[in-house]
Amino acid sequence: MVSPRSIWILSLSAALLSALPLPAQLGPGPSPSPGAGLLSNPAMPPGTQFLFDLEARFARETAAGGGKAFASWFAADAVTLNNGQAPVAGQDAIARSATWSPADFQLTWTPDGGQMSPSGDMGFTWGHYEGHSKDHAGNPVVQKGRYMTVWKKQPDGAWKVELDSSNTGPPDAGDCCKVP
Repeated sequence: MVSPRSIWILSLSAALLSALPLPAQLGPGPSPSPGAGLLSNPAMPPGTQFLFDLEARFARETAAGGGKAFASWFAADAVTLNNGQAPVAGQDAIARSATWSPADFQLTWTPDGGQMSPSGDMGFTWGHYEGHSKDHAGNPVVQKGRYMTVWKKQPDGAWKVELDSSNTGPPDAGDCCKVP
C-alpha cells in the first residue's frame, strides 16, 4: 500500500515537473570547453551542481557495492517506481528488492538535468541509465532507459532519495530492422 506521504511526494514530483522552465534551461548549460564533462560545468547553478555531485557519489557507491549500496541511499519512506512493476514503498522494502551484486549486474547512470528547490532542501535530477548483466548462456544483456530521482534533505542534514522512477528506453534505431 502506498502511504499518504508517498502520494504527496509523487504529487510534488509532478508539480516540480510541470513548473520547469523551457527545456533549454533544464540542463546544466554549455560546457566550458569541448572536453569538459557535464559534472564540472562552472555555468551550472550551485544547487544543481550539488545534486549532480550527490548523483555521482550515489552512482560510484552503487557500482562498487551493488544493490545493498543502492538501497542505502533511500529515505525510510522512499518510493521506487520501475517500468511495468508495482511501486516499492519504504527503504526496507527497497533493500529487500535490491539484492544484486556488482559482479552480476552493473547499474550506471548519468544525469542530464536537475533543479534544486528555492528553499534548498529538496531537488530532482533526471537522466539516462544502463544496466549490464549476462543471460543464462553468458551473453551480454544491456538495459537502457531514463530515470528521475527526487532528493530531500533529512532532519539530520543527510540527503536521501525520496523517489526514484525509471522506465526502459526504446530499442536502438538499428535494433528495429535486424534480420534474424
